[in-house]
Amino acid sequence: MKLIKLSQPHHFNKDDFDEMVLALGYFDGVHKGHQKVILKAKEIADRLGRKSAVMTFNPHPLVVLRNQKEIDYITPLEEKIHLISQLNVDILFVVEFTKEFAALLPQQFVDDYIINLNVKHVVAGFDFTYGHLGKGTMETMPFHSREQFLQTTVEKQTDRDRKISSSLIREVIRSGDVSYAHNLLGRPHTVTGTVIHGDKRGRTIGFPTANIDVPDIYLMPPTGVYAVSALINGQEYKGMCNIGYKPTFNKEKAAKPSIEVHIFDFQQDIYDQTISISWFKRIRSEQKFNNVEELISQIAKDKAAVEQFFGQKTV
Repeated sequence: MKLIKLSQPHHFNKDDFDEMVLALGYFDGVHKGHQKVILKAKEIADRLGRKSAVMTFNPHPLVVLRNQKEIDYITPLEEKIHLISQLNVDILFVVEFTKEFAALLPQQFVDDYIINLNVKHVVAGFDFTYGHLGKGTMETMPFHSREQFLQTTVEKQTDRDRKISSSLIREVIRSGDVSYAHNLLGRPHTVTGTVIHGDKRGRTIGFPTANIDVPDIYLMPPTGVYAVSALINGQEYKGMCNIGYKPTFNKEKAAKPSIEVHIFDFQQDIYDQTISISWFKRIRSEQKFNNVEELISQIAKDKAAVEQFFGQKTV
């Protein structure tokens, strides 16, 4: 997959590209609804013998339009690029979302970012908007196309009668229902961080853990114990993760919760290594115990519950 970054104004023209079919969208999460749009574009491209392309935008429009500092991305840009590449499209355009870009009239957007890139067919979801104040829609696109390209609108994708959307997935992850998020995404929600030194208390109670420093940009589930998998050096391991403030040991609440993973059947030294955690099921919420013995007993039960979960489900 070829990655092309565009800024307003860009200097490409039709002659720079083969004819292509373009999937348009923000695509945070690259969830089942997004996959439907991208794969539809790929299907049309394959049928017509054209290149398949995806156009997404960065950063999130709210960062630029509403000066919103903290956006919890389901898939930060690098993760989004990786997931789209796995769908085997030929070209990914990442457009820098700026105030200048947001100010483009719908016709200017179509002229500069569709027609001038040699796009002959556009695919987008039913609720995709473009141009200043989002005044361009899939209903207005035929008018703005200048008869230079065709368009396909992908209808609303639902699960349990709810629209599959990035906002629903964020809500579901924030509630701790990571198994439902898995269903909506078509894969488990995953975050990537670095293994750091912790207080090493886990090894003294028989459950050594890897402390993970996850960048704030990622959307994290709430405190509790989870069935997870850990990807380390290309190898996947099962385990359980605790997100929390360790109330049994700490009287004062830390500024942010710790993320500790007990990886099953694992003895390697992985300090400073990058690790990806995939969330499969919430086992319980965080609790405070009267003593260490109670905590150890509960952790043993948690581990048994996670092992039972994975025994019924292959990662």
